[in-house]
Amino acid sequence: MKILICDDQAVIRDGLEMLLKLEKDFEIVGAAQDGAQAVELAGQKKPDLVLMDLKMPGTNGIEATRAIRSKYPEIKVLILTTYDDEEWLFDAIRAGAAGYLLKDTPRHRIVEAIRGTLEGKSFLDPAVAGKLLRQVANRQEQPASLLTEKLTDRELDVLRLIAKGMNNSDIADQLHLSEGTVRNHVSAILEKLGVSDRTQAAVIAIQHGL
Repeated sequence: MKILICDDQAVIRDGLEMLLKLEKDFEIVGAAQDGAQAVELAGQKKPDLVLMDLKMPGTNGIEATRAIRSKYPEIKVLILTTYDDEEWLFDAIRAGAAGYLLKDTPRHRIVEAIRGTLEGKSFLDPAVAGKLLRQVANRQEQPASLLTEKLTDRELDVLRLIAKGMNNSDIADQLHLSEGTVRNHVSAILEKLGVSDRTQAAVIAIQHGL
């Protein structure tokens, strides 16, 4: 698993690299000190995942996440930050981040989140997950019919399971489909809903009562 680290503090970059190198299946392919360098290195190194800080001089993590997800949609971005503000959280998800962790997260949880993100799961720090759920709950629920007009019955089945946090393998087992078929359904769902990743699709599913 090729990982790119982006943080403006050298001590954080070095510490993360040292900790993640303990995992035999992780390869640190680069370390960026700001968002602009992260976008550049993402194009050069083609990591599987970028571990992204948010508040940095110049190009911040939100802007870098949006650029990376736009240019290289196959690259996952996992936020690792000290900021639990709702504004940062929602902007990160809208930009295409697949997960959001705080820097006081234990090492084993960061490792678990990296592996899970690459398997298609979404990870939110418990300290911010409640804020996201409250925000979704406070929004006026949209009728489910708005989704049924866009998606097929099978795509709706897949979307419901995405909203439960299932990865493609779990969904395939649940619906008795091949993983390739599930991947095709997920791609169609993202395109029809106009979103870039599963987290955003899950939020839409919840808002529509699925």
